[in-house]
Amino acid sequence: FLHVAFDTTGDSFLAGDHHGNIYVFDISRNRFRLVQKTGQACTSLAFSLRRTTEFLVALADYTIKCFDKDTKQLVSWMRGHEGAVSSISVHSSGRYAITTSSDTAQLWDLDTFQRKRKLNIRQSVGIQRVFFLPLSNTILSCFSDDSIFAWESDTLFCKYQLPVPDCGPRIFYKAFAVTRDGKSLAAGGRSNLLHLWCLDTKQLLRVIQMPTQVRTVRQLEFLPDSFDGGASQTLGVLSQDGVMRFIHIHTCKLLFHVGSHDESITTVAVSPNGRHIVAIMDNGSVNIYSVQSLTQELNKPPPSQVAVVSGGEADQDFSNLKVKVRSEAVQRPTKSSGRRTQVKTLRPPAGTTAEDKENELPAGLNKKRLVALLKAFGEYPAKYRMFVWRSLLCLPENHAAYSSLTDKGLHSAFLTLHEKYPIKSHKLLRGLQRVLSALAHWAAIFGEVEYLPLVAFPFVKLFQNNPMLCFEVVATVIVNWCQHWFEYFPNPPLNILNMAENVLAHHDKELLQHLVDCGVTSQLFVWPLLETFFSEVLTRDEWLKLFDNIFSNHPSFLLMACVAYIICCREPLLLCSQKQDFEYFFHHRNNMDVGAMVKEAYQLMSSTPADIHPRAMLSDFTPLTKGQYPVFNHYPEFIVEYQSREKEKIRLQEMEYLRERQEVSAMRADFLRRQAEEEVFYAQQELLQKAEEQRRNILSQEEERLTQQRAKLAAMKRELKVKELELLDTTRRRFLKHQQDLRASQLQRLDQEISRKVNMTLYDQETAAAVQDLEVRQMEMEVQRKQLEQVTNTLLTPYQPHLLHSALLPFVLVHFFPIVTLINLENNF
Repeated sequence: FLHVAFDTTGDSFLAGDHHGNIYVFDISRNRFRLVQKTGQACTSLAFSLRRTTEFLVALADYTIKCFDKDTKQLVSWMRGHEGAVSSISVHSSGRYAITTSSDTAQLWDLDTFQRKRKLNIRQSVGIQRVFFLPLSNTILSCFSDDSIFAWESDTLFCKYQLPVPDCGPRIFYKAFAVTRDGKSLAAGGRSNLLHLWCLDTKQLLRVIQMPTQVRTVRQLEFLPDSFDGGASQTLGVLSQDGVMRFIHIHTCKLLFHVGSHDESITTVAVSPNGRHIVAIMDNGSVNIYSVQSLTQELNKPPPSQVAVVSGGEADQDFSNLKVKVRSEAVQRPTKSSGRRTQVKTLRPPAGTTAEDKENELPAGLNKKRLVALLKAFGEYPAKYRMFVWRSLLCLPENHAAYSSLTDKGLHSAFLTLHEKYPIKSHKLLRGLQRVLSALAHWAAIFGEVEYLPLVAFPFVKLFQNNPMLCFEVVATVIVNWCQHWFEYFPNPPLNILNMAENVLAHHDKELLQHLVDCGVTSQLFVWPLLETFFSEVLTRDEWLKLFDNIFSNHPSFLLMACVAYIICCREPLLLCSQKQDFEYFFHHRNNMDVGAMVKEAYQLMSSTPADIHPRAMLSDFTPLTKGQYPVFNHYPEFIVEYQSREKEKIRLQEMEYLRERQEVSAMRADFLRRQAEEEVFYAQQELLQKAEEQRRNILSQEEERLTQQRAKLAAMKRELKVKELELLDTTRRRFLKHQQDLRASQLQRLDQEISRKVNMTLYDQETAAAVQDLEVRQMEMEVQRKQLEQVTNTLLTPYQPHLLHSALLPFVLVHFFPIVTLINLENNF
């Protein structure tokens, strides 16, 4: 086992092992049972919820689950922690819970199982523990730096902070405990010192030094006492050696201890009533200790409340008071010696008769005295009403038999109960389903009776926190006050209705004749009261007062109460004439005094003749048997079996119809999906086609633009070509002019030279030599001219038609014109 947690009564506790199994141990009955298999180890447990059958389990996957120990069903699954939950603190009302991990604490609403708040802190400061103070809405948060803050649970407003002790060694708080009155806080840690704080004054009362064997405090628990009024004075200190020492916080006396070095304790839980201590040992086992047998110190009567003021010194400051625990005063736990506590029992008077013994109830009450008290005050005290009812009905409290019924789960007849009866409270609806299912598993007819939820609902609302008692109350009522109801099933109990009608005819013939004249039968003016047990026509207080009298009398008193209700409402009924008015009247509340109605019922019980009195037809009160519930077969079994078969047949047909409907729905959904996909496909294709046309238009526009650009480029090329030709022509002309000017200057120089030479008186040899030279030159020029003509003909023959339009003309003129000119000049010369 890993963790344990007590319930509010202290008579049972939860225990979770490392396999994820959760057990409930009932100490008073010495029983245990497996209630859940979570499949993984639990890190914390809590069992003090407002719904007493539900409990919280923190698991190793950082989640918290809520289960119902009776139905074994998962109620809720809470997520949000990023680390293992180390503790769960439940508010005293059972509505809120705080879960704490190393990095965060979260506040949950257990009605809706929703997270209300989340407390985040700096990574440098870890959370040690966050918990509710008892009997208040204050949250106490303790951090690893020894700081302790108090917060309002609604607004998370910081109320105060306890001052960190600046003197003495640091304790490094790890363990905390608060008294039941929420006024004292004990804190311990990695030291043998304990700090005791007063939360009212926010001051450190004293520092308690544990024996030297204590080096680290692992857990602190206050031991409640019935005489201390919530201000617990005994503190249990679990240290690193596995021994839990219980000390008196004022005298610092070591009272007793549990555990040893050989059988060390890992964790401890103390029952709220202070009677038992449950310890998980180091080997995984669970030890249960009786506090009364451990020490006689706790059994002493409370000290006198009269105190005498004695003279002395002035008040001292005890904030730094350091007290040592006297280890030599330890009291060993006393072993069982066979002695029993003497209990004084009141004996009945000597002259007790058999009738008086029959009137003695199991709880020690006397039925005659209860009835006398009831007739005197008209009702039982509200504080003790449930206890009196349990005694009057002699409930056997068959836990095992009831568990065998609830283990079968919800009955198929009540799976859709919320559709016919839309109850706002989810808890109430689940309780009603649980009780009705147990009744249906007990007797098959209760799965077929349509008005059974109306019968059970008021009792479920009263006993919603104890489903087993609720079941036994309803079963006892059915066995005794619903006698002969199911003999005419599925019709209303005509025999019972005839009894009530006969009683009404005897006491008020005029009213009955008026009802008959209006066409109203007993199925309309008696049966609505019976099938709802007056819950529609009476308020809660009136209903409780009526059933105080019903449970205290013979089962026939219920029929007399119906007739008394009709007689007390005589005047408004005589004024009604329409059937709808009567239907409304018997299904809604009316202005009627329930005290007068009860008084009238008692008069009817005493004045009705024996031949028509329902007592003659109905048997006396018969309680449920102890151990096992009796067999209930007072109904036509063949009709119930036939209806069961028909309903099963209808259920199978409905399942087949639902299956086919589901298939058709799936096919329709598939068809709609395909239709939607086709529509999407065609829409996409249309969009693609539009996009393609748009792109084609863009391409045609681009091509047209490119064609225009090409035309412009061709025109620009032609213009550039013309400009180039014009430039070449201008260049050619300038070059020709330059050549002409150059040749003219050369000719001029030659003329001048010739003139100079002509004018010179030269010798004939020179002239002859010159003539020879000229002849030779002429011959060379002739040869060159012929060669030039041949080259010219060769080059210009292909281009001769277009010579004037060709770009070679300037080249020919430039390169060959001077030679031709020179030849012509030489020829002329």
